[in-house]
Amino acid sequence: MIELLAAAEDVSHEVAATPIALVVVAAAAFLIPLLARRINTPAVVLEILFGLAVGPAILGWVEPTELFAFLAEFGLLLLMFLSGFEIDFDRLERQGAGQLLMGLSMVGLIFALAWFGTGFFVSTSDSGQQLFISLLISAAAIGLVIPVLRDTGRTSTRVGQLAILVAVLAEVLSLIGIVLFLAIRENGLSVDLLKLPALFVAIGSVLFAIKRAAWWFPERFERLFDPHDPQELGIRASLALMFVFVGLSIALGIEAILGAFLAGTIFAFVFRYRGGLEEQLSGMAFGFFIPIFFITVGVEFPLGDLADTEVLVEALSLIGVAIAIKVLAGLVLVLRGFSLRQALSVGVLLAGQLSVIIALADIGLDSGLLTLGQRAGAILLVAVSAVLTPVTFRILAPPLRTAPVPVE
Repeated sequence: MIELLAAAEDVSHEVAATPIALVVVAAAAFLIPLLARRINTPAVVLEILFGLAVGPAILGWVEPTELFAFLAEFGLLLLMFLSGFEIDFDRLERQGAGQLLMGLSMVGLIFALAWFGTGFFVSTSDSGQQLFISLLISAAAIGLVIPVLRDTGRTSTRVGQLAILVAVLAEVLSLIGIVLFLAIRENGLSVDLLKLPALFVAIGSVLFAIKRAAWWFPERFERLFDPHDPQELGIRASLALMFVFVGLSIALGIEAILGAFLAGTIFAFVFRYRGGLEEQLSGMAFGFFIPIFFITVGVEFPLGDLADTEVLVEALSLIGVAIAIKVLAGLVLVLRGFSLRQALSVGVLLAGQLSVIIALADIGLDSGLLTLGQRAGAILLVAVSAVLTPVTFRILAPPLRTAPVPVE
């Protein structure tokens, strides 16, 4: 992950160096949602395609720079924070352990299918590579699931909440699995394995402290959710919590996105009623920073790597398996009372990926666990799935015109 503070040092230089690119991207961040609504297409699709069109692969109007990397990184962190922020813990608790077990069962099935599927294009003698790729393609993109569900008004529906739960479990467990696997592979059973537990101990301590403070000083914490607070303490507290865990994650050598996501999850767990704070944060994030992130995904996509036929075959193999395992796992939901259309929609939505996979693929390439073709496949998987899955989900689950009635 790109360090925010290091990128911020070069912001003034980059602003002067890329005035046209700034105008193009800023205008697109404003206009694309308007166009998406008019043509009934998810905004994320147009944002990624726009980035690909104006990026170095096609028109060359926008080049990857430190400034765009900074804005995109901040957008990704906000996206992960809000992904945790939007988890409905009250609903999950009402549904009981059964919902959690269903989510864990689906994640286990996805991994089993991934292990089986990777055997078709990975040498089974290299169990380390097979394990890494299985974890890589088992991951979900909560950062894509939430915007698509928001766009269709299905966040609070039975399908939406199950998709969020499975995406959360798949993303977190896959990320933790990769972190642990790489730590053991590089250093064996060493002290480095204690970094992840240390992060969770810190999270638990902060969670306990916030709950106690909210219990003893409820009137002060109520101000966090006052939409008319001139000092915007709610937004300040939310972003402070996010950056505390991002900084702690970086210090421990853990992916920053995990810290951002856990910060949002903690906030959602402690404060079940968040008033207008969620809308304020979403307005700031989805209004500018998150669109910049999706545009940057398109800008940085390397089309040239796919000119090699062997690389393209490896890439397509990885893409086919990655999408198939999620769709097949989704079909199992028919046995749990979901309609075939609903089951397909969950599987399709979980198949979408974002740049977290690209970051992990770069780590895999550097570690010798991925070939160039497999890394290109991971990048292409992000571009293909992030465009196709929102469109396909929208066909299977059209936008709701009225507020949905929760189905227990």
